[in-house]
Amino acid sequence: MTANRYQATGPQAECQPGSNDQVLRNRQGITDPDVMDDLETRLLLRLYERVMREQFPNRRLDVADLMGWHHQWLGNLYDWAGHPRSVNMSKDGFHFAAALQIPRLLDEFEQKYLHRYTPCHDLDRESLADAIAVCHVELILIHPFREGNGRVSRLLADVMAVQAGHGPLDYSRWDADKAAYFTAIQHGVSRDYESMRGLVSVALAGQSG
Repeated sequence: MTANRYQATGPQAECQPGSNDQVLRNRQGITDPDVMDDLETRLLLRLYERVMREQFPNRRLDVADLMGWHHQWLGNLYDWAGHPRSVNMSKDGFHFAAALQIPRLLDEFEQKYLHRYTPCHDLDRESLADAIAVCHVELILIHPFREGNGRVSRLLADVMAVQAGHGPLDYSRWDADKAAYFTAIQHGVSRDYESMRGLVSVALAGQSG
């Protein structure tokens, strides 16, 4: 994705020469943000094919799964794919977890949330919505990667939904009202997941699978 969505400093914030600071430094030398967006989208579809059909983790999930998905997705584009970010990041004045805290926060996320809520085999729809909401908010607040956090977080939510016997979520309402989504994330700072729980319930109700 293009680099101007976030504010960041440090080596992982470097942009590709010739991109007018619109594309992160990458292995392919891509300078056009539209070309990069299209390539990331196509690679994400391939990742979904692998995870959902060939390598579906019908078991308890670990942080290593998230790191592996990120590397499989973006490893041919970015040197830092599959590794925690080393730069501090913010968006619209909202600061995500400090980079130095990410290893500790990921360990906590794994123990308190991933290991608590997955696998989702025996969860009813309400319990599933709660589990996905909590895990999604907490992972987004950590924002462990330099790029692709939202999409990896959605993949995690989809895997959890499929573990519970549902199809992947329908995110159209989230995309249509991004302000409501971002507000729900911000509420999570105080461990208030109610707004996100509502968004997840809508996404579960609207899924096609």
